[in-house]
Amino acid sequence: MAKAKKIVSRCESCVNYVFDEDYECYSCMVNLDEDEVYRSMSDSEYCCPYYRLDDEYAVVRKQN
Repeated sequence: MAKAKKIVSRCESCVNYVFDEDYECYSCMVNLDEDEVYRSMSDSEYCCPYYRLDDEYAVVRKQN
């Protein structure tokens, strides 16, 4: 039986990862609790429950 691959989320490709002009850096717009932040920083295979792929062309594909 094949084991299902777990998708590892990358903040850089998430729609919630935006540039904050006040701090002049990128940050996550989701209000994560302490445990979630720790897991995301320490576990290389952490899968964020709020991850959504920032797909610029999704709207264009729906129009066809």
